[in-house]
Amino acid sequence: MESVYDHLVTVLQDKFEADAEEIRPEATLASLELDSLAVVELYVTLQEHWGVQLEEDDAAAEMALDKLAQTVAAQLSAAGATTDSGAPR
Repeated sequence: MESVYDHLVTVLQDKFEADAEEIRPEATLASLELDSLAVVELYVTLQEHWGVQLEEDDAAAEMALDKLAQTVAAQLSAAGATTDSGAPR
């Protein structure tokens, strides 16, 4: 799961220019000032990277980063899509 979280942090910093000091496991996408369009774009980016399906509902912006990483990791685990390193398929 750590590699999923690390990738999430990298995407938030590189693509969405989120402040590195604000990115913490308990931070939400809303607290990082991602609007609804940015949240959808983030979900699409993660889906394309790992080939998982994420629900893009109204509550997505309020999800904590660690919970989002856990959700992706759980889907990867269920699909048998990760290696020990958590690399994308």
